[in-house]
Amino acid sequence: MFRAQNLAAILAIAASSAVLTLPIANAQLISFSKQDLIDYTKDNPFDRLSDGRPKVPDNLIEQAKELSSEEVWAVLQEKKYNNQYADGFMVLHPGKTMVGRAFTVQFMPVREDVEGVAEAKAKARGIPRLMNQTAIDMLQPGDVLVVDLFSKKVNGTIVGDNLFYYVMKATHGGGLVVDGSIRDLDGLSQIDMPGYFKNVDPTPIGNVMLTGINLPVRIGGVTVMPGDLVVGDREGVYFIPPQFVKEILDHADETHVHDEWTKKKFDEGKYKSSEIYGSPSDPKLQQEYKEYLKRRLDEIHKQRESK
Repeated sequence: MFRAQNLAAILAIAASSAVLTLPIANAQLISFSKQDLIDYTKDNPFDRLSDGRPKVPDNLIEQAKELSSEEVWAVLQEKKYNNQYADGFMVLHPGKTMVGRAFTVQFMPVREDVEGVAEAKAKARGIPRLMNQTAIDMLQPGDVLVVDLFSKKVNGTIVGDNLFYYVMKATHGGGLVVDGSIRDLDGLSQIDMPGYFKNVDPTPIGNVMLTGINLPVRIGGVTVMPGDLVVGDREGVYFIPPQFVKEILDHADETHVHDEWTKKKFDEGKYKSSEIYGSPSDPKLQQEYKEYLKRRLDEIHKQRESK
């Protein structure tokens, strides 16, 4: 599935963009080409970034900051996409929603013969070493850095506070998801960007190989594709295929209005819960809700269009 010849293209990108200063995570093997990304995300309805990833529009990213896990689940389970949710993370800022486009990175444990070939190819391109910063320096505004570090704790620290701060600046506050570790937790906690990680450890990253950039990666039980819309809240993280983003957002608007109307009726103190929730049983209340839904959706859409 993966093309070894893609290494040449990635090395060329790395040569022009990487800041190579730390002797760490120093081998990269494979990446999807732009055409691979187009082929494997063929259902994407949006434009694409220069690297081929689907580009979920900025206005939808902003709108998705109001999503809850339950609203995402409702649509994805209907589509039978039941492996898009990961949890069990330490959450850096539980009250801050994370939304952005997935920029995926894969690491594996060091294997000397494989690492040696990758290092030789890198040096032939004038690149001393390939490492975590090789991927970090490729980030764009709106990205969320999604890293498979195979749940490594010791020497599995993708960033400390300095690189986390750089990620925040490069992505305009997008975020980080790592199936691995971070270091300098006190420093990270002062930086206003969402972060999801499995462990904290004082050691620097090491004894790992950077084996892929912008290819499918596994985070928990999820296959994450480059360009997936990443939505994280205090419960966990959803990775949404781009083709479902608009439907999820539209459904969420209806859910918000339904919840709003339901609470208004409860506030009146005249109804039992079963008469109102999940849907009203009385025909007059059903008609009232339909009219309320239409009016509020019109107001919401007009408000967005005016921004």
